[in-house]
Amino acid sequence: MNVRLPFILSSLFLLISSCEEKIDLDLHQAAARVVIDAQLSDAGPVQRIRISHSVGFDDAVNTSGIKGATINVRDNQNRSYSFQYDKDGYYIHRNFMPTAGRVYILSANVNKTQYIASCQMPAYVAVDSTAISQKSIAGKSYFFAALSFKDPARVSNYYIYMLSINGGPFRFASAQSDQFNDGLKVTHYIADLETDLSPGDHVSVRRYCVDQKTYQYWNEYQSNTMSNAPGNPRSNISNNALGYFSVAPSKEYKLQIGK
Repeated sequence: MNVRLPFILSSLFLLISSCEEKIDLDLHQAAARVVIDAQLSDAGPVQRIRISHSVGFDDAVNTSGIKGATINVRDNQNRSYSFQYDKDGYYIHRNFMPTAGRVYILSANVNKTQYIASCQMPAYVAVDSTAISQKSIAGKSYFFAALSFKDPARVSNYYIYMLSINGGPFRFASAQSDQFNDGLKVTHYIADLETDLSPGDHVSVRRYCVDQKTYQYWNEYQSNTMSNAPGNPRSNISNNALGYFSVAPSKEYKLQIGK
């Protein structure tokens, strides 16, 4: 982990983006628990949910996949979607396109224990423009993907960004809210938390407009990462599960840093 960049990003967010409340987490190492990673979106009809067991913070791998669970998602329009096991703890539904405004309820039966979560899918907030921004911080130059938009007034909005560099895997980059810029013209500056962006890099940004509980999960993760404090973000899933359930609209933006 590049510990310098998260510190710099933290300072930048305070100056040019929304300020976030300090969150005190209940940090502890516990016995193995069920982890449910369920990020559903309207990016395509194939939806994936991963069910796994947590392991200790010092172990070489993060989680081990669980087979044999029963996974179902239903909405408030009486539509039901059953997920089938694929591999490595992943369960898939291949023809499920969620709709903004609907409430979705996750039901997961794992080793005879039932886990429940719900999420109302927000509407997408359109991006007006994208660019690569170069900023000098503490005497050094850094590149950021910059997304500008008009935040809807009198509506609580929450945003999650995932970043891919040069075709690599998408990783969490930033959690943002409109707590201090409701209804204003906003620019979010996005960078990788582990690798500095460089001239010539191809950057893909996935932007999700999420509900409050999903934002809280990733904001706590973000706070832990920037402070190098291991801990489990608060889940919106019942029965002491780890992970989160989110149904969110998303779009992907591709940029390149000029040489």
